[in-house]
Amino acid sequence: MRYQLITDCIIKALFKFYLLSICLLFCQNIFGQNETKSDTNSLFFIPEILIGKTLEANTDFPKTTLQKNIFINFGTYNFDNSKEWAQRLNYPKTGISIGFTDFGNSEKIGFAYTLMPFMEFSIFKEKISGLNLQIGFGGSYMDTQYDVETNPFNKAITSKINWSFRSFIYYDLFKSRKTKWRFGLGYLHHSNGHTKLPNQGLNSIAASFSANIDTKLQPEIETKTKQFKSKSQTYFSTRFGIGQNVLSENFNTKKEVYTFSMNTGKIINNTFKIGGGFYYRYYKHYYDYIKNNGALVESQFPHFKDNPYGYATNFGLFATTELLVDHFGFEFDLGLNIYKPFYKIDWQLNQGYSYENINGETIEVLGELNWYYEIKRTVSARLGLKYYFWTTNKAPKHNLFIAAHLNSNLGQADFTELSLGYVYRVNMKLKK
Repeated sequence: MRYQLITDCIIKALFKFYLLSICLLFCQNIFGQNETKSDTNSLFFIPEILIGKTLEANTDFPKTTLQKNIFINFGTYNFDNSKEWAQRLNYPKTGISIGFTDFGNSEKIGFAYTLMPFMEFSIFKEKISGLNLQIGFGGSYMDTQYDVETNPFNKAITSKINWSFRSFIYYDLFKSRKTKWRFGLGYLHHSNGHTKLPNQGLNSIAASFSANIDTKLQPEIETKTKQFKSKSQTYFSTRFGIGQNVLSENFNTKKEVYTFSMNTGKIINNTFKIGGGFYYRYYKHYYDYIKNNGALVESQFPHFKDNPYGYATNFGLFATTELLVDHFGFEFDLGLNIYKPFYKIDWQLNQGYSYENINGETIEVLGELNWYYEIKRTVSARLGLKYYFWTTNKAPKHNLFIAAHLNSNLGQADFTELSLGYVYRVNMKLKK
C-alpha cells in the first residue's frame, strides 16, 4: 500500500511536470526563435471570447446555462523558409492558449483553467480566403468534481488535473493592417484519461469571436527562398512507458500499466512520420484482481489463476502517424489487440450496473459481451504529444523523446501514459 502511494505521487508529479514543461518549451520554441528570425517570424496574440453549451455527460446531469470562456492565445507565424516543416505545412501558426471556462453551473460543474499548445492551419486557401483550422492538446485544472454524497449527478469529471482538447474552424470577418477580426465554431473536451471513475468527460460546442493582433506587419512569404527536395528516410523506434488507470468504480484506486513498443517506418520530407509495429502492456489492476480471486475469475475464468501475469498482459500491432514540428511530435496510433484476455472481465464490470430489489438487497448486473464489446476489445488507439531532445529539423541520426499519451479502447479512455523513447534514422533517399 505504501509503495502504491509513493508510485502514485511520483507519476502524478511527473505528469504535471511534463504538461508544464511542454508548455514552457513550446513558449521557448515560439519566442526564442523569433529573436534570431525576426525577419521571417512575427508574433501575434489573440484575445478570444467563446459562448456555447456544455453537453450532458450522463443521465440526470446537472442543468447548465450558457457556457462562457475567455482565452488568450500567444504565438508565431513561422514564415521561416529554413524550417522544412513550416514550408511543407504552408506556414502554420503555433502557440499557447491560456483559458478560463465557466461551464454554466458554478456549484455542480464549476470552472476550468486551461494551458494548451496549439497549431493553426490555413485550409482551402485557394478557394476560401481567411479560413483556418486550429487544434490544441493540453491540460486543465477543474475546481469541481464528482462526489458520491455532495455531487452525485456530475459523472463527467472526478479529478482535478485533466486532459483537454479543442478543435475550431475560424473565418476572418474583416481586417485592418495588423488586426483580423474572426468568428469561429468548434468543440472542446476535458477528461482524466481513465485515472479515476466515473469519467464520462465534459464535451462542449461553442462559438468564438476573437481578434488576431500582430505585433508587426506580416512579411511577404517568399516561397522560392528555399525549396526542399522530396525525400524519405527509414526509422526505427522503441519506447518504455508507465501509465495509470482504475479498473472500475468498485476498484477505483489508480494502479500502474507498464508498456513497451517497437516500430519502424518512413519519415517523409522530414515532416510526416508513418509506420507500424507492436506493443506490449502489463496491467497491475488485472493481475491483482486475478491474484485476489475476484468474483468473475472464480465464477467464469478460474484458469486465469494458473498464470496471473500472463492473463494480465496485452499485446498487439499498431499503425502510427506523426507530425514533426521542431522539437515536438503530434502522434496518433491505431492498433489491433491480438491478445487481451482480461478485457472480458473489464467490460463486464464497467458496462454493468447495480440496483436494490424490494428486499433491500443489492443486485449486480454484468455488462453483456455483445458485438460492441468485440469491437472495443479489438481496436485500440493512442493520442499524444512528444518532446524530442534534439530538433527534428536537422534530421538527427539518434534522438530521444519524452511523451504523454492518452490510450483508449476504440474511443473510450483506457489509461494515461508517460514514456521515454529512442529513434534511429537511416537511409536518407532523395526522390528524383
